[in-house]
Amino acid sequence: MTTKFTPDHEYIRVEGATGVVGITNYAQEALGDIVFVELPSVGKVLKKGDEAAVVESVKAASEIYAPVSGTVTEINEALSGEPGLVNQDPTAGGWIYKIAIADAGELDGLLDDAGYADLTK
Repeated sequence: MTTKFTPDHEYIRVEGATGVVGITNYAQEALGDIVFVELPSVGKVLKKGDEAAVVESVKAASEIYAPVSGTVTEINEALSGEPGLVNQDPTAGGWIYKIAIADAGELDGLLDDAGYADLTK
């Protein structure tokens, strides 16, 4: 299982041909208390860089972009009733959606742990 990051503070945890997408801990800390998550629809086809979801906090609304191209296979329904899960644990209970990865080669252009750590210094 590999996790990659975008410069826009999304992560994608690769589980076989599926990616689990959400925002990083750094991003949720910057946003503050999250009050609403606009989830994508299952079956939505995304190109890398497309707006996939929106996270609203007490400070701002932030677009969540697709780190890779693919089709949304699942959404985290729990966020509809409890958007604060993104603050509590953005990588476990606070993931936003899962995507069937169309082109695994697109993952090569994303940041690894060290690259993302450098970005957020």
